[in-house]
Amino acid sequence: MPANLLRAYIEAWTRHDIPGVLDTLADDCVVIESYGPVYRGHERVGQWMRAWFAAGGSVDAWEISSEASAGGVLTTEWVFSCTWKGESHTFDGATVARVAGERITYLREYATTAPLYDWTGHWRE
Repeated sequence: MPANLLRAYIEAWTRHDIPGVLDTLADDCVVIESYGPVYRGHERVGQWMRAWFAAGGSVDAWEISSEASAGGVLTTEWVFSCTWKGESHTFDGATVARVAGERITYLREYATTAPLYDWTGHWRE
């Protein structure tokens, strides 16, 4: 299993490279975004990417902070920055992917919903 397959997926997104993303995915893949949409199969993932970029979506940065693999599972933590409808967004998140052969079959993203902070013994209000 190529340990850098998830990195290749992320790097293709930052290049806005639809064929590059699809090359990392199995034909019958399932991709789940952190805010709910599920994309099933190459055709749907390609349709989603074309629509997102055509609507002005831009991946501005996707910086990986850690990576791990075990068996057929790849994980990564990251900071994602994009522009959507003229607004910049940045958030921390993680991806869990399952791999079969040389392709990602299942990929699920998780995102933080609030800024991270060090707890000091008191609850933030």
